Amino acid sequence: MAPAPEHCPGTESEQAGKADACQGCPNQQICATAPKGPDPDLPQIKERLSSIKHKILVLSGKGGVGKSTFSSQLSFALAEMNRQVGLLDIDICGPSIPKITGVEGESLHESNLGWEPVYSPAYDNLAIMSIGFLLKDPDEAVIWRGPKKNGLIKQFLRDVYWDQLDFLVVDTPPGTSDEHLSITQYLKAGGIDGAVVVTTPQEVALLDVRKEINFCKKVGIPVLGVVENMAGFVCPNCRGETRIFAPTTGGAAKMCQEMNVPLLGSIPLDPLIARSCDEGKSYLQQAPQSPTTQALKAVFEKIVAAVEKTQI
Repeated sequence: MAPAPEHCPGTESEQAGKADACQGCPNQQICATAPKGPDPDLPQIKERLSSIKHKILVLSGKGGVGKSTFSSQLSFALAEMNRQVGLLDIDICGPSIPKITGVEGESLHESNLGWEPVYSPAYDNLAIMSIGFLLKDPDEAVIWRGPKKNGLIKQFLRDVYWDQLDFLVVDTPPGTSDEHLSITQYLKAGGIDGAVVVTTPQEVALLDVRKEINFCKKVGIPVLGVVENMAGFVCPNCRGETRIFAPTTGGAAKMCQEMNVPLLGSIPLDPLIARSCDEGKSYLQQAPQSPTTQALKAVFEKIVAAVEKTQI
């Protein structure tokens, strides 16, 4: 998202995208099509979300940095901590969560309470929702404009019966556009604990991640911290570490210092993560002693401590 004009009316204003100050702004079309003003469904969404204690967004301005992988492993870890967990996939055009969590090919069922989420075969305390469950063919392209995406996200929040949850983890697409404006507006009705921003070390990724952090600040979402993914490769034989994506401008650590946000940790690469995702299994269980698992667990503990206000 580009910087807002000096007299920006705000993304939730009725004049968003229409005011004179919006003319020439590169975000004008996004703001004009996003939901704004008092939404008549907000009370119902707030009521539906009232049974969920904590809500966490997983964001990144850059694609391909591992948001869905991180979201799924975070959800697996929370389930292993005996928390009641929901994982909501709002990547409408590229839903990968069903594959990563081992529920690809499942279909949704509706009861008098609403849409029933799909439960993980490995964890009966992990509920999953994605547009992937609504597609007849997993290779089918979802070619939707903003308003239709917004409508489905609203439906996920308003109509899905999560029951009592300790955590709702929301996996988002890259960028700062329609889906992000929608989820922040709708989730604010029930309260957002914060966002975890995922990046990789190289400047090409950090360029877009800085925009994502500024997006969070603009819309009032607390940044729980930044995760530097793919931060190095640990050789399984000699245990030596190689920096595949060079942090040419100081990596996530320097960016976090400059932007005054916490760095939650750096996660090394492990080829087994890709295999675990393809097989829909928890990497944490597949490789419990690996350096990557230890790094992930340390990050997850910080996130839980931040939202539950406990000491690590």
